[in-house]
Parts: sequence; C-alpha cells; structure tokens
Amino acid sequence: MIEIPAGWFWMGCDAGQDVERPAHRVWVDSFALAETQVTVAEYARFLDATRRPPSPTWNDSNFNHPQQPVTAMPWFEAMAYCEWLSEIAGAHYRLPSEAEWERAARGGADGKLFPWGDEPPQSRPRYESLWQHGPEPVRRSEPNGYGLYEMCENVHEWCSDWFQADYYSRSPQRNPQGPASGDRKSSRGGSWRHHVKIARCSARSSIPPQFQYADYGFRVARDLG
Repeated sequence: MIEIPAGWFWMGCDAGQDVERPAHRVWVDSFALAETQVTVAEYARFLDATRRPPSPTWNDSNFNHPQQPVTAMPWFEAMAYCEWLSEIAGAHYRLPSEAEWERAARGGADGKLFPWGDEPPQSRPRYESLWQHGPEPVRRSEPNGYGLYEMCENVHEWCSDWFQADYYSRSPQRNPQGPASGDRKSSRGGSWRHHVKIARCSARSSIPPQFQYADYGFRVARDLG
C-alpha cells in the first residue's frame, strides 16, 4: 500500500469528454492505495476462504496467470473482497472514490494527461506488443510519481462512486463521494481490450454494478489513522 498525501489537485479535463468537465479543484484527504490491481493470486485466497464463486474468466488461460489482475467480477464481489480483507487485516479496506483514484493516478504531476506526462500512449515502451489477448501481469510498466503501477492501463478499475455524467458541475470541493444513488458504478483507467490501451488520468467510465466484463478489475484503498 502506498500513502497518497492529502492535498488539492485539478480534477477533470476541459479538453476531454463532456463527463470530464469542468476541470475543478478538489481536496482529497490522505489515504493509502494498493501498488497494483488485485491479482489472480490475491483473489484466490479470498475465494478459498469464503467459498464464493470465481469469475467467468477464472479458468481461461488468457486471464489466470497468478500475477495478472483478476477480471470479470461484479462491483459487489469487489466490495466483498474489501470486506473480507478488512476483517482479516484489522483495517478498513475499500474501493477508492473517483477523486482519490484520479489524484493517485496523477502521481503528483497535476495537469498532465497521463501519469508520465503528455506524450501519447503509443510512445510507451513495447506498446504495440502488449495486451494481445488479455491484461499484462502487474508491475510490468514504470510506476508513477507515487509508486503506483498500471494506474491507467491493463483493466478498468471499479470505484466506490455511483456515476453521474454531470456530477462535476455540482461536486463538493472536499472529498467528493459521487451522487447518493444511480444505475451505474464509476470506473477508471484504461483497458487491454480498447483500441487505445492507456486512458488519460481524467477519463471516466461506468457500467451497471452487476456486470462482469473481462476488462474490469479493481485495486483496494485503505483509510489511514
């Protein structure tokens, strides 16, 4: 887990899609975020302990390397994993909010399009050879300024918030948590399945919480103190 310091940052992007506007200053309290997306090996311990059913991709050789991010679990199962981890670890683990995720993804480089700067995804090392049939094992890319891996790539990552397209026009300045209800849950980050494999830090996506897609995973956050 990496401690993300409290602070202000510019959330969103006025040059992005409508759901990313307007760019606005947001304060996020300090929290901890996992270095990587939850892996198949980590999720296996959860399944062994709880006897919950595996995801649809569990036995697919393109998705079950121990160090690949686990995929295709609904939002509710990601939440169940956080609850199980909280119980065995004695600390409050959860999914990050959209604001927490974006602050962490930027790695302290406020205003840049990607964790590394403004150069396009295709400029990254080995870009054309990666993500042929599924996500890559974690820790294969360079970490961002906070030491987090694959923040904008590999799989979409579930967030805690309900999704609302125009939420930024009414979002509170401090620790926004998303709307009180909705039909879709927010997600962040890029996907191995898309034409452009690495998303901008501000890019937003969402699907209904019961959906199970092969390019959806998650990473855990933890409260500090």
